[in-house]
Amino acid sequence: MDSDGGFHEVEKNGKLLQLEYHHPKYNPIPIPQTPSLTLSGEADHPPQPFFLCPLQRLRKHPSLFARASFLLNVSPECVSFTTTTLQDEHLINHDEVHDHPVLPLFWCNNKKFDVDGGCLICGGLNFGRDYYFCVHCDYIFHKECVESPLKIKHPYHLDHSLQLYYINPYSGVTIECSCCGRRAQHLVYYCNICQAGMHPICAMKPIPFVIDQPKRHHHPLTFFPRQTSLVCNVCGLLRKNYPTYVCLRCNFVAHNDCMYSPSIIKISRHHHRISYISSLPSGEWVCGVCRRRIDGKYGAYICDNCGDYVVHSRCALRKDVCDGKELEGVPEDDITQDDPPFDVISEGVILHFLHDHHLQLKAYLFYEENKLCQSCLLPIYEGNLYACIECDFIFHEACANAPRRIQHALHPHLLTLKANSGYSYGAFECDACVRDCGGFDYQCKECKFDLDVRCASISEPFVYKGHEHPLFLSLDPEEKPTCHLCKSEFLWGEEVCGKDWCEICERNLGDTSTKLFYWCNDCCTTLHIECLLGEDPYLMPGQVFKIGEKDVQILGKSNLSRPFCNSCKNPCQGNIFFGDNRITCSWRCARKIMYL
Repeated sequence: MDSDGGFHEVEKNGKLLQLEYHHPKYNPIPIPQTPSLTLSGEADHPPQPFFLCPLQRLRKHPSLFARASFLLNVSPECVSFTTTTLQDEHLINHDEVHDHPVLPLFWCNNKKFDVDGGCLICGGLNFGRDYYFCVHCDYIFHKECVESPLKIKHPYHLDHSLQLYYINPYSGVTIECSCCGRRAQHLVYYCNICQAGMHPICAMKPIPFVIDQPKRHHHPLTFFPRQTSLVCNVCGLLRKNYPTYVCLRCNFVAHNDCMYSPSIIKISRHHHRISYISSLPSGEWVCGVCRRRIDGKYGAYICDNCGDYVVHSRCALRKDVCDGKELEGVPEDDITQDDPPFDVISEGVILHFLHDHHLQLKAYLFYEENKLCQSCLLPIYEGNLYACIECDFIFHEACANAPRRIQHALHPHLLTLKANSGYSYGAFECDACVRDCGGFDYQCKECKFDLDVRCASISEPFVYKGHEHPLFLSLDPEEKPTCHLCKSEFLWGEEVCGKDWCEICERNLGDTSTKLFYWCNDCCTTLHIECLLGEDPYLMPGQVFKIGEKDVQILGKSNLSRPFCNSCKNPCQGNIFFGDNRITCSWRCARKIMYL
């Protein structure tokens, strides 16, 4: 171990137990000895260093702070107090200290992780046992993040030292922690040569040399620091810079996070639970999430009910697909047993669970621009609808039949239908289309995830009239959206010809926030979606929302005149928003001007 800190071997009963991190100054290797006594009779402990607040440590790089990332060159020690003992701490005037020292929180030094804990400087992605508190900033930090030296040698990455970097979370730079697999940001140990990174708290955790009872194998597994060409039997991947364990008795390899993968899980892409299987029967298998081929020699998840639905291990455990909970022995929540969304009162008359009055089924033959469904907020065209007998509440027949709860491919938890999102301003932003909506909301209250009923109605495989093959969700940001059958790529606004323009606003087709458009092949007409539907198509005239403490009412379109928006100064093309005696043309402008 060098002066930058590293790992040493810990033995028990003559056997190598684990590797533990130690720093020669901040966290030295314990040496059993009897402490000498001072004249006062107290034990003579070596002076403890004071550590610098991590935020203050970053502020000592003012010329670099605007960059996406930079290498730290400031020691974690608070230099002014490196010789001060903890007994003298009460003599320090913290208001006069420029280098904020942090104080240890001794009551957090528990054997179990603090599940309510978090750390500002590493993004709060990991729990810890020991913390420091900065009296100046009023924040807590992991002990490991505070004491992080500028460089460490780590058994997971023996070829090079890992240096301490600051990674701006808004820079678009994405680094995956080699220990826990989560995103690493703010303070990160990183190797520029191999692109390997770790959270400080992960980098300093003890490393078990032998795992005696792994979940995915019947023999003990031994830590193997050299990972070249070792394919994991659980996930089937060769993951560079990931800690690997091997079985010395048979040909079995597993990443440290794969060996504890759950046996039974529920994913967002399938209506049944799926179970882990160590290998697949012979045949051609395609992953139900990424739609790529599966090698049957390695582990995967399979649906026992369907038999032909299989998912890669890593795809099944993606954060946007599964919450990672082990469901073995847990009773299944069958949403098909939910109560129907309405009670039938008589022929053609229902009582919906989200409306207090009886609704009557009617056939609608004419289109009226101002008649909107209260659920999806789309116009009522020809077809059946449910209309309230006592008020002006109306439903599309399909919207009235929308189930109380759904499992949607965009979220790992069940979503519950609500008439009101419950947010303070009344409306909500759909997490799929990123539009503000005042209609019904499929919501996960735990995650604050919201889907409007239009986006919630899209499932996979999705049959789209504009394409001859079924479509599946493509959520990988690095992947080009393509049809997996004909391999044709989908056209986006920024890729269209610069000569194409919108017939309404006469701007270039790529010149909108959504970058999508409607195109008619017969008459060569092209229209921005925003121009055709308006900027706020899913906020209904007559609705009243709150922006801060102020009410904002949607008045609808004005066919006689187009008043000027008090925010952007342009004529109001669509609905008019009125609040605080001011007129705005959109929800965006209303929020902007109300907060002035």
